[in-house]
Amino acid sequence: MFRVRVNKIESVRDLDGNLGKRIELIEERRIPQFVVRPKTEEAKMVQDVMQALQQQLPMLPMRRQLAIPKIILFLTEQEYESLGIDFDVNQVYEITLENQAIKFRKTE
Repeated sequence: MFRVRVNKIESVRDLDGNLGKRIELIEERRIPQFVVRPKTEEAKMVQDVMQALQQQLPMLPMRRQLAIPKIILFLTEQEYESLGIDFDVNQVYEITLENQAIKFRKTE
């Protein structure tokens, strides 16, 4: 079992011109955060200022995360409806692979 987050949903057309969806799922991993304690008072002040800026300005990311797709689904509208899952961007799902089947379970 592993967790994925819906990163992107796009409308696409297949080779026959039928409308469908491209759903990009990226693996959701818990990355432990290490606390780096500066040794000098100046370094501590810089760290405090950077943390304050990151909280005030959301455009400054606290950490960069590489989003590599784990699963990309290309589904026609009919296949999407048959699947019975309404994917939403940033929704997290638990994926289970067993007995030649992929099972999705929405997490809260």
